Amino acid sequence: MHKPLPKSIAAILAMMLGSSLAACSFEPKLRVPPAPADKMPYTAGKSPQKTVAPGGLAGEAQDFQYGTELHEEWWKLFRSKALDTLIATGLKNSPTIAAAQAQMREAQATARENASIFYPQITGNLQANRSKAAAATFGRPGGFHYSLINGSIGVSYYPDIFGVNRLVYRNSEELVKYQQWELEAAKLTLTGNIVTTAIDEAATEEQIQATKAIIAKEKKLLKLTEYQYQVGAIDYSTVMTQKSQTASESATLPPLEQKLAVYRHELAILVGAFPANVKRQNFTLNKLKLPEKIPVSLPSKLLQQRPDIRAVMAQMKAANALIGEARAQFYPTVQLSASFGNAASQPGIFFDPVSSIWSLVGAVSQPIFEGGKLEAQKAKAHAAYDVTYANYRSTILNAFDQVANGLRAIEHDAQTLAAQREALQASREALKLAQASYRAGAIDYLTLLTAEVQYSTAKIAEIKAQSQRYQDTAALLVALGGGWWNHPDVTMVPNPDPKHS
Repeated sequence: MHKPLPKSIAAILAMMLGSSLAACSFEPKLRVPPAPADKMPYTAGKSPQKTVAPGGLAGEAQDFQYGTELHEEWWKLFRSKALDTLIATGLKNSPTIAAAQAQMREAQATARENASIFYPQITGNLQANRSKAAAATFGRPGGFHYSLINGSIGVSYYPDIFGVNRLVYRNSEELVKYQQWELEAAKLTLTGNIVTTAIDEAATEEQIQATKAIIAKEKKLLKLTEYQYQVGAIDYSTVMTQKSQTASESATLPPLEQKLAVYRHELAILVGAFPANVKRQNFTLNKLKLPEKIPVSLPSKLLQQRPDIRAVMAQMKAANALIGEARAQFYPTVQLSASFGNAASQPGIFFDPVSSIWSLVGAVSQPIFEGGKLEAQKAKAHAAYDVTYANYRSTILNAFDQVANGLRAIEHDAQTLAAQREALQASREALKLAQASYRAGAIDYLTLLTAEVQYSTAKIAEIKAQSQRYQDTAALLVALGGGWWNHPDVTMVPNPDPKHS
């Protein structure tokens, strides 16, 4: 049987373990910028409440519902199944999301690795040795042959008396949360890019059709001016002016077709596919429904619903743990190790009690002089925290700037669309009058075609105003956090206290 540990050593071990459980922590209290008051408006001046209603496609009035939250993922407010399918494909296949998921798994593995220091490290060892000593050593012919079999189990443990181990683990734990929020931020960015690119595609396609109609009318005008020149009704300079106008209008078509190709290629890349392999129905603006009610979170809720803000908060907590770790380095480090086993020269007596061996070692190390290294490490930790503190403030300010800009943009987009729609209506009426006058013989065909071109130009301006309204609505919903907390697989929920997010 093994001999029991001496009582004095056992008492010391128990005391060290007890001290570890009651260890103090050198982590300072988390310093967080004051949260904005919920009564504080997002915008300068009076906050917009409800937009005008321009009428027609994308012409609904939009109502800002302050103090409410998104109750579904943001893109679903556009009520487009094609858009839902495209986003689902992107979230599944995007390499950007895959990279963020891998980074999160890497952080989780690092946290598990750091957690192992809380447990004793147990190592088994078995060694068999057969040796021959020189004959001159023992004064006997042939030398001396001997065997040694050694088997033992070693245990080492670092009592966390000053909380260093917990601080190391806390740092890695917060970095896991950081990567989790970075993953949510990557998803939010991806969905935002998919929606805005789809809107760009739809708007560009409609602009191309309107531009083709304008070019066709310009070509008719050119033929008419050439005929009038041939019969002597106008001079040649009028022909050249119209030819220049037709060429200029035709030159606007290739850049639009290039933009359309780029948007379609970008959508393919966003969903993780090669541009040539994507087969899907192209988007049109009339397949999107403009959200009429826009929930606008309270300022304190915005801090919890923005993944980028939550990510920087996790960085702050990780940096705060590093400050405590740097402070703890000034204090002693304790290591306990023990081993027990058997050693024998013959296998037959290896398990005999007389072959038992054991050892117990306690070690304490205390920094005495390191040339200012520890002070520098502490100063570096404080500076690193100051960086994250400033980044946190900057992230919050940027978030509020995006929300404020989004609110004003939606308000002004409705006004712009109303004005463009009024201009379109005026050009439509002018075209009707020109058509009636032409049929009555009061004007020539040149004047009629000019009215048609003006109408087509107003139509393009309306398309741009429509798409801008969709774009800015999407940007505001993304700026408000996107409703990620409504996803069925989400494991994190907004916390009302930013200091414990």
